[in-house]
Amino acid sequence: MSKDTQIIAAMAKNPDKGFGMLMKEYREPVYWHIRRLVVSHDDALDVTQDTFLRVFRAFDQFNTKYSLKTWGFHIATNEALRLLGRNQGRITVSLDEPTSEILNLKADDYFDYSDKLTVKLQQAIHALPVKQQLAFNFRYYDEMSYEEIAKVTDSTAANMKANYHIAKEKIIQFMNNNE
Repeated sequence: MSKDTQIIAAMAKNPDKGFGMLMKEYREPVYWHIRRLVVSHDDALDVTQDTFLRVFRAFDQFNTKYSLKTWGFHIATNEALRLLGRNQGRITVSLDEPTSEILNLKADDYFDYSDKLTVKLQQAIHALPVKQQLAFNFRYYDEMSYEEIAKVTDSTAANMKANYHIAKEKIIQFMNNNE
């Protein structure tokens, strides 16, 4: 029996126990997914909490044709994007028109600022349009298939594959142009 099947069965029988299993399995990957989008640790904690609250409240609406992972990441993505939509001060630039603002991207202890390559990679990722950023993060960091990414983002696998490859090319261009 898969972890997801065990969690679903536990949620039906004993929601508190099932929710504990769900949190144990998905809290860390969901947190890091959100963190890559919102950058701030405090914001990521808040959005993670909101995500799992929504998952718990809506669990009776869970459609078993999806995996818990894609369903949870879908909710997490929507919650993160909702926060970003409320944040008027978010840096948004195009990789086609790099500005000095993106080169000053900072976020508490998200990564080691002395590692210039890591800093540059994060700057490049945060300069991408949201769909490309999601496709890249899910594929590169979460190692999701294009089909899983499509389910999370309400898109198609072909569209997410295209977004990933465009993102990858823009990141390479950014990395090469900002040596």
